[in-house]
Amino acid sequence: MNVFDIIGPIMIGPSSSHTAGALRIAAAARNILGGEPYSAEIGLAGSFARTGKGHGTDKALVAGLLGMASDDERIRDSFAIARERGLEIRFSEIRIPKAHPNTARLFLTGQDRRECSVQGASIGGGNIIITNVNGMETDFSGSADTLIIAHKDMPGMIAEVASLMAEQGINIGNFRLNRPHRGYQAVMVLEIDGGMNEEIAGKLRGLPHIDRVVFVKKSSRE
Repeated sequence: MNVFDIIGPIMIGPSSSHTAGALRIAAAARNILGGEPYSAEIGLAGSFARTGKGHGTDKALVAGLLGMASDDERIRDSFAIARERGLEIRFSEIRIPKAHPNTARLFLTGQDRRECSVQGASIGGGNIIITNVNGMETDFSGSADTLIIAHKDMPGMIAEVASLMAEQGINIGNFRLNRPHRGYQAVMVLEIDGGMNEEIAGKLRGLPHIDRVVFVKKSSRE
């Protein structure tokens, strides 16, 4: 636990969960896309949908997509700034069964027409959990560099990935495996201590039985 878990983040806005947390979800989605999006479709569920506008959730989400920090005074003007930059945004209310009350689902298109989908929840104090990336179930906070690896569920896959990471001098700080059905696709989520780059991600993609590798750079708590 760090000091931000106790006192909350430095932020603009009335609610750490509805503003700072929302901004960090969008910032994580921006990182997954690899830059500022050209267009964004944002679905709000639960409390985000019911009370988010009054708490500035919509402005915070747009600010996160624009790369702002949670204490940026421009958050209140994020819609105008987005228009100036040509960012097209559409909001809707959605229902996600069994999801956390403060959940957003973002579908982003980049300037180069790359696309990504991200679902995340703001769980209080500015903390977030990213629960789905590009259709893969995940569970990470965005506070550390993170690798999401979809692969065939078979013996030796974890060892293959861990061995390559060790060869590259990268330490794994946290590891989780999601395997809905034995023998089909599984998803590893690795939170790492830094040193990751796209060249290493490419080496991972070259391993046998790896389907997808997504590298998510950590988002700032300030």
